[in-house]
Amino acid sequence: MKIKKQIISKKEHSVSRDAISNNALKVLYRLKDAGYQAYLVGGGVRDLLLGEKPKDFDVATDAHPEEVKSLFRNCRLIGRRFRLAHILYGRDVIEVATFRGPHEGKSPSHADQNKEGRIIRDNVFGSLEEDALRRDFSINALYYNIRDDSIVDFTSGMNDLNQKMLRMIGDVEVRYREDPVRMLRAVRFAAKLDFQMDRQTHDLIFELKNLLEDIPVARLFDETIKLFQGGYGLRCFQLLREYQLFGLLFPMTEASINNPESKGQTLKIIEQALKNTDERIASGKSVNPAFFMAVLLWYPMHEYKNRFIERGEHEMEALLSASREVITRQQAYTSIPKRFSLMMREIWHMQPQLQHPTRKRAMRTLMNRRFRAGYDFLLLRNSISDAKFDVLCDWWTEIQTKDKAVQESMCEQLGRGQKTPKRRSKRRRSKVSKQNNSDSKSISHSASQK
Repeated sequence: MKIKKQIISKKEHSVSRDAISNNALKVLYRLKDAGYQAYLVGGGVRDLLLGEKPKDFDVATDAHPEEVKSLFRNCRLIGRRFRLAHILYGRDVIEVATFRGPHEGKSPSHADQNKEGRIIRDNVFGSLEEDALRRDFSINALYYNIRDDSIVDFTSGMNDLNQKMLRMIGDVEVRYREDPVRMLRAVRFAAKLDFQMDRQTHDLIFELKNLLEDIPVARLFDETIKLFQGGYGLRCFQLLREYQLFGLLFPMTEASINNPESKGQTLKIIEQALKNTDERIASGKSVNPAFFMAVLLWYPMHEYKNRFIERGEHEMEALLSASREVITRQQAYTSIPKRFSLMMREIWHMQPQLQHPTRKRAMRTLMNRRFRAGYDFLLLRNSISDAKFDVLCDWWTEIQTKDKAVQESMCEQLGRGQKTPKRRSKRRRSKVSKQNNSDSKSISHSASQK
């Protein structure tokens, strides 16, 4: 690759120290004052140049991890495959990486690749220029120099940024083989930034996509969360399907989408859930991965439930069996942590209770710690099914606004042949739902679980 180093002076770019977090500046200044090179790099620089507020600030330096640790008491070293330093300021983490160099001629204890070319270990340190060439996309290889506020560009990243082009650095096939997850990152950045991929970055995804089958399923789950819960999940989903990657991550869901018997319901519920998720994130609200995973696997689970019923199982027993079966099968493609898989099952298992409330069971359902997640799931299902559950949604929405005595009375009425109160308008249900959604303790939208 032809290298043409460019130095973009402070007057020629829009990055300001005022827009960089104080903690990132502390790290940059201390490294500089200790005699080391120190640069802000990656998404932080890219987003600042695009006028966005970065979520994270990463630092690149010629200081080795142990040297970084000696400068910061609040530092911990992590990783074996990629040795990194994390500088901790409360919940804020500044990641510091030593410049990477080429692998050729290095010991396997520092650099190692498998027979497919995937990097297993990458602790070969090098120069600033070598580090730039080791990064994935040119727009992520821009270095902000704390010494003079200039930006260093070895890969024409600034030009690509201006052209809204996503281009892999170096030989694209080699780079994808080194780390196949770069294909998912390409999709994520294309969706997030609304950039176009250059031809090779685009074309080779179709040729090499099956390399993702060799990636640890835990890492694929992490990448899935970044794709679907970064605020641009609907566009990521559309691109994943366009590049034939979604079926590698969720084969049962892709099969359900393509199943003519589903009548498009699988695609509808996923797209509506992603639209809702993107809107929540845009408004600063939290989301829970378990809720969306329950959406992704809802119709595949239903298909398995019907098979178990055909074999003679009772409906609820079939639901339990199908839940276990689908989650177990999905674990072979993207692992699902237990705290999420348990919540997924509870959301699914609550649907029959919400659909068929009885005098004895309704109050217990309302008190269930997962009620809000199950209720929101029912509303979502209703939104894509021509208001099939309108009356039920009205009733569950209404009962949440009452005190306990009235709630108990409404449940008692179920035993007297009155299934639901008078139907409320969609406007009333929407108003009550929005009021309930403002509850910060809503489990279904909690970012994390205790």
